[in-house]
Amino acid sequence: MSGTITIRRGYDIKLKGAAEKNIRSSDASSVIAVKPTDFRLVKPRLNVKPGESIRAGECLFHDKNRPELRFTSPVSGEIAEIILGPKRRIDQIRILPDKSQTNYLSFSQTDPASLSHEALINQLIDSGCWNYIRQRPHNLIAQPDDTPKAIYVSCFDSSPLAPDLAYIISQEKENFQTGLKALSILSDGKLHLGIRAGANGSAASLIPESVHAHIHQVKGPHPAGNVGIQIHHTNPIQKGEVVWYVHPQDVIIIGRLFTEGRYRADRIIALTGEDISNPGYVRVMTGQLLSDITGQQMDVQKTRLIQGNVLYGETSSSEDFLSFYTNQLTAIPEGHEPEFLGWLLPGFNKLSLSRTFFSWLSPNRSYSLNTNRHGEERAFVMSGQYDKVLPMDILPVVLLKAIMAKDIEKMEALGIYEVSEEDFALCEFVCTSKIDVQQIITEGLDLMREEA
Repeated sequence: MSGTITIRRGYDIKLKGAAEKNIRSSDASSVIAVKPTDFRLVKPRLNVKPGESIRAGECLFHDKNRPELRFTSPVSGEIAEIILGPKRRIDQIRILPDKSQTNYLSFSQTDPASLSHEALINQLIDSGCWNYIRQRPHNLIAQPDDTPKAIYVSCFDSSPLAPDLAYIISQEKENFQTGLKALSILSDGKLHLGIRAGANGSAASLIPESVHAHIHQVKGPHPAGNVGIQIHHTNPIQKGEVVWYVHPQDVIIIGRLFTEGRYRADRIIALTGEDISNPGYVRVMTGQLLSDITGQQMDVQKTRLIQGNVLYGETSSSEDFLSFYTNQLTAIPEGHEPEFLGWLLPGFNKLSLSRTFFSWLSPNRSYSLNTNRHGEERAFVMSGQYDKVLPMDILPVVLLKAIMAKDIEKMEALGIYEVSEEDFALCEFVCTSKIDVQQIITEGLDLMREEA
């Protein structure tokens, strides 16, 4: 089954520093870190202590609130130390990895279609792979005993300097297909794949013959690749409903669990941005030290390193470790210096969504952007800017003001269950009032979860 979704509202931000299609391996890290803070609203309880040996796939900690959620080690080695934050919060579990990664906890090496629904879920939970399956609303790890309305996989990313997911999938196509088989069983056949319209190759070639999936050809600017936009245009979420979603790289890792019988957590990330001397694709291990990935390719004193893309990634540093869901690293210049005359200059090299600058005459140009916000927060006014870049049938400014007023009934009526921070990232980018739009959405989703 297939259909076409045409997105007309949105904007493609073209930046310098796109990844070239070559895959290299990063330097091996002397320490790997698993960060419980990567998982939204998870309260960790440790299953290990410093000095213990551990195999890849063995449990490091579980969630106090949902004990069935297990978080496992991406590598074999020795537990080095537990890093605590404020109020004795567990920030990192650091592991000294073995030089040769051959010590894996074994799981059933079988076709997912041969397993019962319960056995499939148990293997995903025991291995830690269940944590790759997240839910809307709230962007939490999915509840294993929920019955999802559908499962979505967006097979392309439209965000700035995004990795080419079709290229990554092609490196492990068999594992990707095996992962889809598992998701098809979990969804009872209600599996949806978003494919960029006009992309090279047949979308059907991604799908095993035994898997029934709804394929959606999506065309249009960013945020067309966001899974939330695809859900909104094909199967909107109503109050009380749950939709699960999985990133294609995580589908591959789930597939490896069944084809190889082990939890192998390495992935291919895009190393992007104009401050990277050699942008490209790098095969890395989850939890790897970022300085071992970036090497000497950037000036750490003048660069903003972001885990993710420039719109909704997390600011990081070379001393940090690769987060659990990260598929892209972006390095752009810091923007501390004031700008003489600002918007009064012609701005031939400045990006503008309006016709404020003459740069609109060159729509295909790639730009050099830094972190300068060019202003401070101002009065929150109705300007119509958000409606031009948010391809959802909601009233974005009215919803945001309802969240700020904590008007729960109005939030529900305005579609709070359908939205996520990433869907509103372009709204924040174009906002002349400099409002922290994504933070407001986070507060709204947290409020709805607390009131549920």
